[in-house]
Amino acid sequence: MAEAELKWKNTALLVIDMQKDFIFPGGPVHVKGGAAIVPNVVKAVEEARSREIPIIWVVREHDPLGRDVELFRRHFYAADKPKPTSKGSVGAELVDGLVIKNGDYKLVKTRFSAFFNTHLHSYLQGAGINKLVVTGVQTPNCIRQTVFDAVALDYHKVTVIVDATAAATPDVHIANIYDMTNIGVATPTLGEWCKFED
Repeated sequence: MAEAELKWKNTALLVIDMQKDFIFPGGPVHVKGGAAIVPNVVKAVEEARSREIPIIWVVREHDPLGRDVELFRRHFYAADKPKPTSKGSVGAELVDGLVIKNGDYKLVKTRFSAFFNTHLHSYLQGAGINKLVVTGVQTPNCIRQTVFDAVALDYHKVTVIVDATAAATPDVHIANIYDMTNIGVATPTLGEWCKFED
């Protein structure tokens, strides 16, 4: 086993909701800070690949009729509405620069947390993963819920790359990063994370 693989063998990178409907301006569920972090998310994925860290692409893919969507979002799926991240739609695709490759893992969720009503925890346990690195959007919703669930499930280390995650505003992002730091989550910048030895 390569030295890099040994060093990072219990770690996985989660890339959450980096889809066109969330990232592109004018998208129906656009996160204003999302476009700015795309280069850093791309770099985090490249760094993970160089370390042989498994990459888990966490995406929303909804039924076009909205039957699996939270009640508060169902109005988006009326006949004349945009139907965000509908399965097979352009808006559900990853933004340019992010590509699922052989060996990566794609996980579809329909709620904020990547753990809620999915098999993520069992997949990670089966792969021997007990450390998570999180990137994507948006900080108060899918990032926060996933991170809090990971902490509740006793993952040994949870890291949120602070400049490879984003919210609608910097203030909202910073407030949520602060809350996650207070429960023991590591919050390095991408540059700091790239220098980590383990």
